[in-house]
Amino acid sequence: MTQVDAILARLLALHPKRIDLSLDRIWRILGALGHPERSLPPVIHVAGTNGKGSTVAFMRAILEAAGMRVHTYTSPNLVRINERYRLAGTLVSDDALAAALAECERANGDAPITVFEIETAAGFLLFSRTPADVLLLEVGLGGRLDATNVVDRPLASVITPISIDHIEFLGDTLEKIAAEKAAIMKRGVPAIIGRQGEGPLSVITQYAQEIRAPLHLLGQEWMAGEERGRLVYQDDKGLMDLPAPRLFGRHQFDNAGTAIAALRISGLDIPPHAYEVGILKVDWPARMQRLTTGKLPALAPAGSELWLDGGHNADGGRAAAAALADLEERVPRPLVMIVGMLATKDAEGFLRNFSGLARKLIAIPIHQEKTLPASGVAFTANHVGIPSDVAENVAEALEKVGKLNLSAPPRILITGSLYLAGEILEVNGTPPT
Repeated sequence: MTQVDAILARLLALHPKRIDLSLDRIWRILGALGHPERSLPPVIHVAGTNGKGSTVAFMRAILEAAGMRVHTYTSPNLVRINERYRLAGTLVSDDALAAALAECERANGDAPITVFEIETAAGFLLFSRTPADVLLLEVGLGGRLDATNVVDRPLASVITPISIDHIEFLGDTLEKIAAEKAAIMKRGVPAIIGRQGEGPLSVITQYAQEIRAPLHLLGQEWMAGEERGRLVYQDDKGLMDLPAPRLFGRHQFDNAGTAIAALRISGLDIPPHAYEVGILKVDWPARMQRLTTGKLPALAPAGSELWLDGGHNADGGRAAAAALADLEERVPRPLVMIVGMLATKDAEGFLRNFSGLARKLIAIPIHQEKTLPASGVAFTANHVGIPSDVAENVAEALEKVGKLNLSAPPRILITGSLYLAGEILEVNGTPPT
């Protein structure tokens, strides 16, 4: 066990038995630490259900291409907690993270606090003590009462697409969830809004009017989309004709557009070439990621493709299915899915997107307390019309794929959970760096 693991294990004992979303605990510990959140670099705050991480990744790549030093705070991590913190572009070291967590542990004492809250406090310490030009700050859960929502005046607030997720904390309708996420907006701070349904957009617009936050909506103040295989972006400052984003899937055109809008509207001085370089160099693991190296591609049938995606809700499944449909149109291959999901997620809503597209699904367990048994995933897959089987682990699943009677080497998608994606990257020997 590392020093970081030992500290987190101790902190877990202080975690409230039931998570009651509140800012009281984070304000208390930040006060004890001397309010590091008041000494951060300029912040761009990002909320939403889908696309938050990709949008942050695009912004980071563009800013770094412009020669800027960029901090990022994202969650969850895939393999190591260090992934959540980038200090001026580099993942935080074990020693620096352990020192920050230990300082937070001392400041908190024995008072109840969630692990995410103390991780966020540690992040603010690290970000306040390391020089940078921008901090890209991703919301953990919701927005209104999320531990990151303590920054008084960010450069900009960003809200990516909203869909149903975490209903036990945020509400059981899109409008309720939108109200939670809209609350990251601040008076006088520009709010960049990605693609939204009618209900969430109405809630966001009303709240922005109430607090007088200038709105910049996709389709109104700015446009972004795919034209002839390229990303075309336009706002009142002009038009940009850019290459297709490196991250795969048509939804990434929206995410890249949101990132570009946020940076341009924030008033940052970014030369035009940095946008092109950034969207071509962007990296964000487990989002329609093609696995070509490591242990697992060697276990897959000869000539097959192996893809990894952390999608786990209905809209995430829709985006992955659309990306695979585009691939199928260009290079036809039989699709086989390897799926693990948590019991707290809408497995039917997620898997229904792949009905008629996937030839076979092999369900595997995730090594998490709330995993949905593989038999449950398989039952749901059969219910939505995808023939299914079960396996104990990904290696056994790939072995079963090799025994299928398919017309060509398959396209294999491993999906259903970011927790599963992390396990896969660890087994494959290709953790994020």
